[in-house]
Amino acid sequence: LGAGAAGVIVSNHGGRQLDTVPATIDMLPAIADAVGGEVDVLLDGGVRRGIDVVKALALGADAVLIGRPVLWALASGGAPGVEAAIRMLAAETREAMTLCGARTVAELGPELLAPSRR
Repeated sequence: LGAGAAGVIVSNHGGRQLDTVPATIDMLPAIADAVGGEVDVLLDGGVRRGIDVVKALALGADAVLIGRPVLWALASGGAPGVEAAIRMLAAETREAMTLCGARTVAELGPELLAPSRR
């Protein structure tokens, strides 16, 4: 943060570099807390469905990066496949938000994933 970064990408580079590294979604809350809203936090890795997007946003990500689903779509369907994959991911995200009762991204929070035990 002191170096002038505009954002932080939470990534384990697909987990291919070192076996047993923590999943990015597991590390996200602590990293989001550490930057305290001073810079954007992006999550990379493990985003395959709309519910993955919702979980990441609820745990503190400002945005998510998608790689593998888009590459698979490109390999199997070219540009139309990529367009379809992005439309599907957006529709799944909207559906997951609706099922969580969230009308906006601002309404997503960690309480959606771990209800209070009080």
